[in-house]
Amino acid sequence: MLRRTKEERTLKENLLLASSTAFVSGITNVAGVIAFLAFTTNMTGHFANLARNVIERNLPQVIIFLIWLFLFFAGAFTANFLVRWQSHKSAYRANAAPVILEIIILLFVAYYGSNHYAGTLAEKQIITGALILSMGLQNGLVSNISGGIIKTSHLTGVFTDLGADFAELFYPNTQKSPLLKNRMYIRLTILGFYFAGALAGGYFFDKYDFTMFYFIPVILFIILYYDLSPIALHKFARLFSRK
Repeated sequence: MLRRTKEERTLKENLLLASSTAFVSGITNVAGVIAFLAFTTNMTGHFANLARNVIERNLPQVIIFLIWLFLFFAGAFTANFLVRWQSHKSAYRANAAPVILEIIILLFVAYYGSNHYAGTLAEKQIITGALILSMGLQNGLVSNISGGIIKTSHLTGVFTDLGADFAELFYPNTQKSPLLKNRMYIRLTILGFYFAGALAGGYFFDKYDFTMFYFIPVILFIILYYDLSPIALHKFARLFSRK
């Protein structure tokens, strides 16, 4: 899922990446809403709240929303910077770096929430910021390596693009390209798995609380291992053949 560049990617690889990361986004966003009453993937809502607090002259909340917006921006910036920095060495290493950072952040949230969280306002704001940063990393990465087709934390854009795709599909007397159908498959996959992740996030957070966040890095580890497994199997086969 991470080894190929956007020009080399197959539909299967894009579907796997879209489904797994959309599922992660759905879980994270709903868990954030239940735990902190704050979105961790929807920056449009934070802009609206920022404007409301500016009008009400609520300076502390204005600062918080500005920090959250900056953290999502910082995540996307960091993901793309790491990809550019490491891409000349290895496409896999470049694309894996943001995922590893995301795993570290989510493990911190899981550990702190399970062992030290006391429910203070400051803790809620910090943990929400950490989740927003992780989603910025993820969204920046998948958008970069898919050429902008996959955006797993921005469903407004997905619905907009899907509406345009359906308009092109149903418009009479036009030739339908395979690329159009591929884009539609990817966007429908994002919507379906985001919704499934949202349901899972709501159910498991209610049942297991912050311990649930240990599960999300497992999905990300599978994404990392997907590209390594053929190499590992090849080395094992060579070792076995020598014997």
